[in-house]
Amino acid sequence: MVLKSLNDLRTIVAGGPVKKLVVAAAQDQHSMGAVVKAWKDKVIEPILVGDKDSILNISGENNYDITGVSIVHEPDIEMATQLAVKMVNNHQGDILMKGKVGTSTLLKCILNKEWGLRTGKLLSHFALFEVDTYPKVIAVTDVAMNISPNLQDKIAIINNSVGCLMKLGYQMPKVAVLGAVEMVNENMEATLDAALLSKMNQRDQIRNCIIDGPLAFDNAVSLESAKHKGIRSEVAGDTDLLLMPDIEVGNVLYKSLVFFAKARVAAVILGARVPIVLTSRSDSEQAKFDSILLSAAASR
Repeated sequence: MVLKSLNDLRTIVAGGPVKKLVVAAAQDQHSMGAVVKAWKDKVIEPILVGDKDSILNISGENNYDITGVSIVHEPDIEMATQLAVKMVNNHQGDILMKGKVGTSTLLKCILNKEWGLRTGKLLSHFALFEVDTYPKVIAVTDVAMNISPNLQDKIAIINNSVGCLMKLGYQMPKVAVLGAVEMVNENMEATLDAALLSKMNQRDQIRNCIIDGPLAFDNAVSLESAKHKGIRSEVAGDTDLLLMPDIEVGNVLYKSLVFFAKARVAAVILGARVPIVLTSRSDSEQAKFDSILLSAAASR
């Protein structure tokens, strides 16, 4: 199975078990709108941790009917975040979601050695984009967690992402390791890593996917471009997953797709005990809803 649209996420989670989603500092309008929509669609059962008065005010102002939704009152944002993470750690939730809390505060709690959600795996950001100019959904990693991943980090990021894609129904996702050029250049570390990752994949050191690189962005997403440059590849022009060389390239691509290409996006943090909905403050309510669907699918 290959996703043609983010709407396919609805099909994946339809009829499955309803997941318990715990929102840290839930007094955020866009987050609450997405949560209520997912709750009405019977995708999740929400637990809102935060300032109860603010939560009720937001609900009233936006006509969100949250009758029957569990609200855990904790007005202090940091304490609410700690409580939400502890609840998930105690198996009271299947998904954690960021509300009105800074990313650094949330990650500090997630990585707490006593009651956090560490597994020993590298945490990485995984995003799915629906772009009008590409024939299927395309995944991008990592644009928000790992600043300058080394070779071992990139292996972990690929494994996290491929594991998620397999839960979405992919059999052998095609991974393009991006660089500025498609030729190995000893002065460009990204191309060296790409060559090593490709060879490791050929030798079954990285499994359940097909990796090729280095590939420049145009070669990764355009078969015509790859043919023009004489690139023979199973991945070029048919990529399922783009592996970024670093966070700066990834962040620029992410925001370019959203703001210039008007792409629809869903994103999740992988590598913790549960999927984590950690969206940008600038992300729309639709993006947060789609991210909840993705997290529900990833928690299967």
